Amino acid sequence: MIESGKPRKQRIFRYSAPMHLRQHLVSAHISKQLSEKLGIKKRSIAVRKGDTVIVMKGSSKGKSGKVSDVDLKRYTVTVNGVVRKNAKGKELLIPINASNVYITELDDTDKLRKEKLESFKRSVK
Repeated sequence: MIESGKPRKQRIFRYSAPMHLRQHLVSAHISKQLSEKLGIKKRSIAVRKGDTVIVMKGSSKGKSGKVSDVDLKRYTVTVNGVVRKNAKGKELLIPINASNVYITELDDTDKLRKEKLESFKRSVK
């Protein structure tokens, strides 16, 4: 990760970051109940497809649903149930900045993610 606090260098880093580092930049806060249930003290965690989130800001504030897509290039997530209609009347998913959502449930079908959560538990003790 970048160590500089200068905004110009931060923007350059985000624009040219490789995909494996972009995953860390697409993270969101987790609910207190979820962190207590998992036994971790982390405030935020990377958002993945299948997580259940609540939108905290914007015109869709308060809506919840499962994450259907994570766009690492634009640092956005799309949530099922958060839609708008286009000119032809078709419903389109709205891309939302990952920092504007709140994770309420994690998709724990991925073995690597389970191991990562276990390492968070061990680091707390």
